[in-house]
Amino acid sequence: MNQPRPTLLSWSSGKDSAWALHQLRQDPSIALKGIFTTVNAEAERVAIHGVRQSLLRDQAEALGLPLYTINLPYPCSNDDYQAAMSAFHQWASEQGIECIAFGDLFLEDVRDYRIQTLEGTGLTPLFPLWGSDTTVLSHTMIEAGLKARISCIQNDKLPRHWLGQSFDFTLLDNLPAAIDPCGENGEFHTFCYDGPMFRRPIPVRCGEEVVQEFASFIDLLPIDDR
Repeated sequence: MNQPRPTLLSWSSGKDSAWALHQLRQDPSIALKGIFTTVNAEAERVAIHGVRQSLLRDQAEALGLPLYTINLPYPCSNDDYQAAMSAFHQWASEQGIECIAFGDLFLEDVRDYRIQTLEGTGLTPLFPLWGSDTTVLSHTMIEAGLKARISCIQNDKLPRHWLGQSFDFTLLDNLPAAIDPCGENGEFHTFCYDGPMFRRPIPVRCGEEVVQEFASFIDLLPIDDR
């Protein structure tokens, strides 16, 4: 019998990577060894999503998995990013990791980029959610008990009142028709704080809104009620 393949999951802190983790844990051919995340080293926040690194650590603890962070400078050039990822891939391979998993759904260019980046590393890319119908998937997540809040929006796609809203059936019912229900086109990003992949919830509250040129963020703050 083949041994399960040691695998790391690219973790954004959002619902799609959380659901990818849930799917991987149900695959007997996979031995999930940890999650990894790119972090803005200056702001100490998850790149793109803007989530505090302290909440990222809370997620990893609630998942029961090691967390590996890849610190990126700010501003981060493409060369900087490529160098950081190359070093991480080399380290992962040296640790006996065989596969890198991603929560991508249908963006072909993103998938092709990830495959190209891993060429020659000895690491196999995995896409456990690839090709999912996002309407069906969003409902499946919510029905299974996944809970998340919108942490970031694209300013030309959604107004700011969506920041901090719960990813639930009410949100799906009120999303504009042009917005993908999973936000796969970058319309919004989420922070996942509960679900079947966690051993415990991660209570959060909404703090200050931060508006930038192309995107707006909500500063999600931990609620220390443990």
